[in-house]
Amino acid sequence: METKRLVFIGVGGQGNLLASRLLGEASLVKGIPAVVSEIHGMAQRGGIVESAVLMGDATSPIVSNNEADVLIGFEPLETLRALGKCNTETVVITNTHPFPPFTVSVGQGTYPPVEKIITLIRNKAKRVIALDGNKLAAEAGNPLSLNMVMLGALIGSGAISIGPDDIKKVISTYTKKAFLESNLKAFDLGMKNAQ
Repeated sequence: METKRLVFIGVGGQGNLLASRLLGEASLVKGIPAVVSEIHGMAQRGGIVESAVLMGDATSPIVSNNEADVLIGFEPLETLRALGKCNTETVVITNTHPFPPFTVSVGQGTYPPVEKIITLIRNKAKRVIALDGNKLAAEAGNPLSLNMVMLGALIGSGAISIGPDDIKKVISTYTKKAFLESNLKAFDLGMKNAQ
């Protein structure tokens, strides 16, 4: 069985750990072996949070440099920082909405223009899907559903062999019922914008 290595990168509070866990569950439901690993970093302080999902015949839960088949970035600058995981065949899916670090907020740094970040990403990756995930999450009625938008974009990209029904079943099972409708709508918007 072919191995697919996916890296999720974001900032604490954006929901990338839940997204990777849901993808891992959907893989298992589909009969695809999956390993999910996570590095929390400084998640509680808006720091970097990285997780990985290895689907198929994986012997290690680690995605080394140049090994990622797909990079899903919840924040554009963090996507750029994680490009070392990518190679020339990697599909990159990135949110274009910035979440500037604390140092920028207090005037000790500057955030580069998002257009420049996306250009640098396009220079490295085979295919780049860039979308304003925060805007789509708000459109779905829940600004906190960025993770569902990004999951939808992943499925819409066609980069993995899991379909929308597989993920929607897992979303319905493992997320809070109060947010189910907006989560599914956010997923659909992400999928549509990635196709």
